[in-house]
Amino acid sequence: MSYTSRDVALDALFYPFSAGLLQWPAEGVLFLRAREGAALHAQRSGGLAGTQPFKPEAERLARIGVDLIDEDTLPAGGFPLVLVLPPRQREEARALLAKACAAVAEGGVVVVSVPNDEGAKSREADLRQLAGQVSVVSKHHCRVFWTAPDAAIDTALQAQWARGDVSRRITSADVPGGGFQTRPGVFAWDRVDAASAMLAAALPGDLHGRVADFGAGWGYLALEVLARCTQVTSLDLYEADARALALAKANLAGAPGSERNVPVNFHWQDVAAGVSERFDAIVCNPPFHALGRGDRPDIGRAFIDAAAQALNPGGRLWLVANRHLPYEEALADGFAKVVIVAQQGGFKIVQATKAAAVRAAPVRAGKPMRNRR
Repeated sequence: MSYTSRDVALDALFYPFSAGLLQWPAEGVLFLRAREGAALHAQRSGGLAGTQPFKPEAERLARIGVDLIDEDTLPAGGFPLVLVLPPRQREEARALLAKACAAVAEGGVVVVSVPNDEGAKSREADLRQLAGQVSVVSKHHCRVFWTAPDAAIDTALQAQWARGDVSRRITSADVPGGGFQTRPGVFAWDRVDAASAMLAAALPGDLHGRVADFGAGWGYLALEVLARCTQVTSLDLYEADARALALAKANLAGAPGSERNVPVNFHWQDVAAGVSERFDAIVCNPPFHALGRGDRPDIGRAFIDAAAQALNPGGRLWLVANRHLPYEEALADGFAKVVIVAQQGGFKIVQATKAAAVRAAPVRAGKPMRNRR
């Protein structure tokens, strides 16, 4: 199933340039949380640097020649124009604005676009706090706002907001090891989400062999697999959000069960595009949102299809999902047996088993055929 939706924030971001309100520099443009789209194609010329931790979008940007760089190690004052599409989470968005103001060159401009229903006025107020007066225009149900070329950045506030997005440890008795590393903006960044906790409690201790976690987040389910399932011989984590995957690496280092020296592998990868490895079991709490707000059940179905392809014959998928999401057809298509293990609090736990390999019938010895010539 294909999914298309107009990216109004991206379209609005480039409106001040097409309307002649701002000038596009000959070179030196940085685009924080860049997204590919028609508006970007129409405007860009020359080199463009960008950041994007979401793997599918990063791949689209790379294909059109955007130079992807590490958002956490941006050069200071190096760009005459910095474009920003902030995320919805407040601390993460404020940190991104602080990074934008640190990266813009003297006399340069920071331009931000936010949909009206995703906190546009709040982000505008944030930029005004950082850089003083801003110019504002409304377009495509979004607010676009930008700093003055002579803006005086509040460096103390800038440093404070930048620190708000650094990795920190949360103590939690609900996590093997007693806590986890996290940062604002990743899924369930400050808690164990209820769906994953429900799946962890349902996992059988006899999971064995090669196991994968599809959509691993900051690593909670992987931690539970290592702690609960002693017959696991390797564990692979697949996650499309680079920020979350970095946290998973930190959380799995020295985790309970690691004394068994189980090999753990990390993949910055879009599971929906399929995986090349093969596994005996897969655990999964698939996302049902992408970079937009609306439900995306097609993502979960793609995860289920990928799991069906990646499992060895007889392998098992353990899946948690919102009860209303229509995954039954995808499960029926990919698996020989599907069982609803539990339903509670709006979630369902599914165990789906792939068909076992069919053995070829033995060839019986018979009498030699006579030549009938």
